[in-house]
Parts: sequence; C-alpha cells; structure tokens
Amino acid sequence: MSQVTWRLIPLLDASGAVQMAIDAWLLDQHQHQGHPPTLRFYTWNPAAISLGASQRRQMPDHWQSLVWQGQPVELVQRPTGGRGVLHQGDLTYALVTSHIAGSRDQAYRFLCQFLIAGWAKLGVSLTFGQPGRDYGRSHNCFALATSADLVDAQGIKVIGSAQLRRGSCLLQHGSMGLMTDAELWQQVFQTPARPASQAQLAVRQGLTVSKIIESLTQAAEDCFNCQLIAQPLTQQEWVEVYALAQKNGPECQSTEPSAVSVRS
Repeated sequence: MSQVTWRLIPLLDASGAVQMAIDAWLLDQHQHQGHPPTLRFYTWNPAAISLGASQRRQMPDHWQSLVWQGQPVELVQRPTGGRGVLHQGDLTYALVTSHIAGSRDQAYRFLCQFLIAGWAKLGVSLTFGQPGRDYGRSHNCFALATSADLVDAQGIKVIGSAQLRRGSCLLQHGSMGLMTDAELWQQVFQTPARPASQAQLAVRQGLTVSKIIESLTQAAEDCFNCQLIAQPLTQQEWVEVYALAQKNGPECQSTEPSAVSVRS
C-alpha cells in the first residue's frame, strides 16, 4: 500500500482560544476544502482550562476567578466533549483525518496506537483505561480514565483524548500531562495532585519535549502508513484562524503567536 502524505504543523505555543480555533479550522478545511490529514503538537500560553463542548454550565464557580503566576487562568471551550482539562505544563496533540472504519471506540483505539507506540519507544508503557461509573460526576478529566484514555503500568492516566466527528471526518486531540504545577492542580480541582506518572518521571529524568514529539511523529508515520511533511501555517491561514478565534472568543490575542522551535 502506497504512503499517503500528511501535514505536520510544527510545535506552537499560543492561547487556548487560538489553539482551539486552529483545531476547528483544520477539521473544517479537511471536510470541505480537501486539506490533507494533519498532525500537530502544541502548548498553552497562558495556562488554561479547556471545557468539554457542553460543560460550561456545569463547571465549578471558582474556575472563573483562578489566577496563576499573576495571570488569569483562561477558560476555553473545546469543540470536543469530555470534562475539564488543566493545560499547564502539558503537551497537546491533535489529529485530523477521515474515513476511519468502525465505531467511535474502535476509532479511538486505532488513532491512539501511535501514542502507545511512540511512548513505548521512550520506555513508557501505556494501555487503554477502563470506564468508571463515577466519571460523569467529576469535573476533572484526569480524575478517572475511560476506554478512550491511556494509563501507565500503575494505572495513572497519562493521556486524555476527546473526539469530534463531522461526517466521515474527525478531530481527535488530547493532553499529555508532563510538568503540571502541583499547587495549581490543587487550586483548580481542590484535591491533592496525583502521583507522578511514568511519563512525568521520565521528563524529570531528562526526557525532552523534542524527543517526545520526534518519537510520536515517527510512530504516526508507521501506524498510519503516511509521510508527514512539516508545513507551518501560512499568513493567509493565520488570518482565517484568527477570524474564527474572534468569532468563538473575542478575548483571544490579536498578534500572531510565534511557531516555537522544538525545545530541547
């Protein structure tokens, strides 16, 4: 089977409103404009909490007044479902593709294979979590694992993912907690920080973001039989992304965030 060309958007650091606009824009472009399947990695600046598509009316009141390092913690609506996710010290991935056979659960299991394979090369073994009956009563996405999430050998959730389908096209994105501040975690979720996962321990021992992205990118090429071509967003694409971000949340920045070089 011949390889398919996918787009790889280099690591970006930007506000949550902008990051969510990029993901939504990529899905729309793939569905309606023939944009190729895309993989990207990104970080959130400033810190933010992303809310599931229908969660805003159910979130804790104190989330509206959180401050960290002198800046408000942004509240950002995801286009996908699920519970609240704290984005500080994490690395987020997003996949946009189409024509994935099977049920929603089967799609998760297919698309998450690159995460399992990539982290395995880094010495971190991940498996799918088991759904718990208490998940719907928690505001914290990382409090419990579902069958769409990946946990380490100790059962600690490492990657929480969410998905949105538009016809045959879908967006799947997820957060990898790497260097979360324990005090901020407790402030947000009013519970002590979780024990460090194997991924967090690996980062503390010197595993870099660049190595993580390199391993996951190679794994994606292997798992999806594709060739990933690095292509930053163009100036015109930024114009379209910002128009969408302003429509969805006028608090977003008005200046273009710089593409972050892959950090060492």
